[in-house]
Amino acid sequence: MAVSQVYPSDKRTMAKIRALLERVDITLDEHLDYTCAIFDEDGAPIATGSAFGSTLRCFAVDPAHQGEGLLNEIITHLMENRMERGFFHLFVYTKPGSAKFFKDLGFSEIAEVPGFLIFLENRKNGFSGYLNQLAAKKRPGQAAAIVMNANPFTLGHRWLVEQAARENDTVHLFLLSENAGPIPAAVRHRLVREGVADLPNVVCHQTGEYLISSATFPGYFLKSEEKILRTQARLDTALFVQIANALDVTVRYVGSEPRSVVTGIYNEVLSEALPAHGIQCRILQRKELPDGQVISASAVRKAIHDGNLEAVADMLPATTLDFFRSPEAAPIIAAIRTETDVVHY
Repeated sequence: MAVSQVYPSDKRTMAKIRALLERVDITLDEHLDYTCAIFDEDGAPIATGSAFGSTLRCFAVDPAHQGEGLLNEIITHLMENRMERGFFHLFVYTKPGSAKFFKDLGFSEIAEVPGFLIFLENRKNGFSGYLNQLAAKKRPGQAAAIVMNANPFTLGHRWLVEQAARENDTVHLFLLSENAGPIPAAVRHRLVREGVADLPNVVCHQTGEYLISSATFPGYFLKSEEKILRTQARLDTALFVQIANALDVTVRYVGSEPRSVVTGIYNEVLSEALPAHGIQCRILQRKELPDGQVISASAVRKAIHDGNLEAVADMLPATTLDFFRSPEAAPIIAAIRTETDVVHY
């Protein structure tokens, strides 16, 4: 049977696909960039699957047609589609009961949210290789971890790192690899590294696709329902636990989040889940200016967007401020000014 693309504009067919998914207790994801299906002679979808970036998700086969090899056709089609778009490292969200099928197709399990989903990748040693690279940078003594976007790096970020650096022998600072905004990842990473260069016990790492990425936590970048956010946060936490074990990390530091819904939920999930794995979650109150204003990257982006960088100069370390005052930052500033919403939801 032929596999056909289904366009979001085809509301009638998408409604049928949503109904098919619901019959097997799956909710159609809010954020997809490709959906396909196999149809019966009457035009009803009997198998479906979707993708977003490097991830494959939302699979269903009509119970009356199971055992006909339809899911294999859907997955093969989606893998070909992703590779045509340049995605070669692929990930799968699937229900626990379906994991064996994907393993038989060469996918390897890397994390699980018990009762909800299993997360797999198409590289046998992808995640394990990443963990081995991290383990090679392990240091003796008490180790802490921080994961940050630093979009851009502020004195609030610096303060959080300083606290962790004072209280631990080593701080493993994970920087989001995702390019998901007008400030390129390479620039964010550079500003963080420059901003902590005087702290000898801070080791910087990139998250790759294994922490707060469009693969593990798309809801961090795109608005999603709370139920979906919590499941994705639990998946991201499960991955972090394995990363922490590779580095002997026993405490993770996060800043409090009074304004961002998604970060607030993420902090809540971390504080609930990490202690069960022997990892303390330390939520520190956000750094404030003398006038009580909270230092935040969102406030900095808003000021840049409004052409008023100097209004937030006291929120930025010299390295970040000097960069945004330089001609090198001109195209990034121009890109920020074209954004309709620069505040993280």
